Amino acid sequence: MSTTTLPAQFAELEQWVADWARPTRQERYDMRLSKKYDQLEEFYDAIAPRAEEAIDYLNGRDLTDLADDDARLLQLLYSMILVSYAVNVFMQPRIPDSGAAFFNTTAEPAV
Repeated sequence: MSTTTLPAQFAELEQWVADWARPTRQERYDMRLSKKYDQLEEFYDAIAPRAEEAIDYLNGRDLTDLADDDARLLQLLYSMILVSYAVNVFMQPRIPDSGAAFFNTTAEPAV
């Protein structure tokens, strides 16, 4: 019997949890930079069609007190948003023409 770490109706997204259900923006960004563009596209193409359904599902939850499986689903959505720029705008993992520039997140949102 397999163990799922997402709500049951999102079980087909389970393969993305290990890489993309990251608790901080910096971890999600670092993961984006570690992947090849085609891997980002594959992740985005898997998550994006389910995004509205996932948002509707999470809107029915108390975001200040999420169960672990719900929190991982939210983290996948956060990663999808971060990856969407690379896939839909930049067409590469890095921000074009940014050279060695970087930014550090000093605070994470409450949710």
